[in-house]
Amino acid sequence: MVHTRIRKFNTRNVWKGQDIDNDLCMAVRAGNMVFVRGQTGMDLKGKIHGINDPAAQTENAMRCLKTLLEEAGSKLEDVCKIVIYVTDRAYREAVYRVVGKWLKGVYPVSTGIIVQGLARPELLMEIDVFAVIPEQQAAPAKPAKKARRKS
Repeated sequence: MVHTRIRKFNTRNVWKGQDIDNDLCMAVRAGNMVFVRGQTGMDLKGKIHGINDPAAQTENAMRCLKTLLEEAGSKLEDVCKIVIYVTDRAYREAVYRVVGKWLKGVYPVSTGIIVQGLARPELLMEIDVFAVIPEQQAAPAKPAKKARRKS
């Protein structure tokens, strides 16, 4: 199975001023599975949106998530599991309301975790996603032949 790595980057270019040198990517497609890097209030160009606003950060995270899934040949409807991290219990309702709007009718399994902090102090939430792209519809089955009854 070939792994397709989407939007490769090195952490030294993202986390300037820190001695971190990791080769990463934003998403990996392995067969029909898609693993997406945790998405936050930081857009795909590195700009942070929604300072002090967990709902605005979640909107950004979901926009980025949608983009990355599409680049991997997937879509929001393929999401199977989400893990949501918030830095304050008070943010939970705002974050979950936005996620629920974007994933309405999808019914993924979900885990919520309250953490002390994320990679940057401005980040209030992060969402981690796993998706499975449905296999193509198989050709319609041929109707079974009726059994003949012996007289």
